Amino acid sequence: MPHNLAMKIPGAEAANKRLIRYVDAIAEACAQEMERDEKVFVFGLDVDDHKSIQGSTAGLVEKFGPERCFGTPLSEDAMTGMAIGAAMAGYRPVHVHIRMDFMLLAMNQLINMAAKSHYVYSGQVKVPLVVRTMVGRSWGQGAQHSQALHSMFMHVPGLKVVAPSNAHDAKGCMIAAIRDDNPVIFMEHRLLCNMQSYVSGEPYVTKLGKGRVMHEGKDVTIVAISHMVIEALRASHYLEKAGISAEVIDPISLRPLDMETIAASVKKTGRLLIVDNGWLTCGTTAEIMARMIELFPEGLNGKPIPMARMGFADTPCPTTKPLENLFYPNGKTIAERAFRLIDAKAKLDLPADHEIKEVDEFKGPF
Repeated sequence: MPHNLAMKIPGAEAANKRLIRYVDAIAEACAQEMERDEKVFVFGLDVDDHKSIQGSTAGLVEKFGPERCFGTPLSEDAMTGMAIGAAMAGYRPVHVHIRMDFMLLAMNQLINMAAKSHYVYSGQVKVPLVVRTMVGRSWGQGAQHSQALHSMFMHVPGLKVVAPSNAHDAKGCMIAAIRDDNPVIFMEHRLLCNMQSYVSGEPYVTKLGKGRVMHEGKDVTIVAISHMVIEALRASHYLEKAGISAEVIDPISLRPLDMETIAASVKKTGRLLIVDNGWLTCGTTAEIMARMIELFPEGLNGKPIPMARMGFADTPCPTTKPLENLFYPNGKTIAERAFRLIDAKAKLDLPADHEIKEVDEFKGPF
């Protein structure tokens, strides 16, 4: 990734950190929390398999034994109920659903039990549960194995939802989620699994409800969700070639949502593009746009704020790669849409792929 796209976080030094993969950061976070608190355990389909969920549970069985890292039957509803019961009993389970699509089989457990128990029992019951779940494209996941349904869970009071885009925030969010007394949906995109970032070897917490400015800019704000952060960084690089400075924001946490950071950026740039890894109808893009209108009902300087949103095409995800490529936003389509917010009549002159070095990952430093 070009150096000028890496935002240096004040007070953070890369020298004492390592470049590790997203999945390794998750495994390390779980191991450190399991070591710190014997009530933490990891379970789910194939977590003890030799492939260890892309490596994200690697070493846990060997270090903590099959009592604290174990596989489950293919029964999402029953296993989610077990996780909720364990959390109510004082444990801190990390329950792994390999695909978010199959969390739909446990919606009553998650929405009527996990999310509401603290409320309906007048605060006497806590449900410190982390639900890990994967989304997104890879080798043609198709309509029933690729869906990102985070907006469904954002709708429900009592649930927290996070979608870190890099290894640094993945580790910090996992530790924060395990320590949280509320159920947390932890969304991971498959294309992020092998991406590397600078990550401290020591335990640390990424505060839930606080976003991050990934790339500073002055002409347009791009808020991007999950893997779309990587595509938005690509877009910012294309826009730079056209003299446009884009500010890229990763909310990291979707519920609670950091509107303060987004609003501050929009006040500076005057324009907002929201790019989701999901559908637009009743989605995260709609929520952010609605909140922006509520925050600035008169617009800025007496003028409406130019805003737009992007996400999945309004159809189930196709399986074939050419159609799949059209289904998802990418760096070029994001750059084109952002450019139209600045000049609706002009056309962005995008260079051929070989003329520009695209962003493969965001390394930090953090």
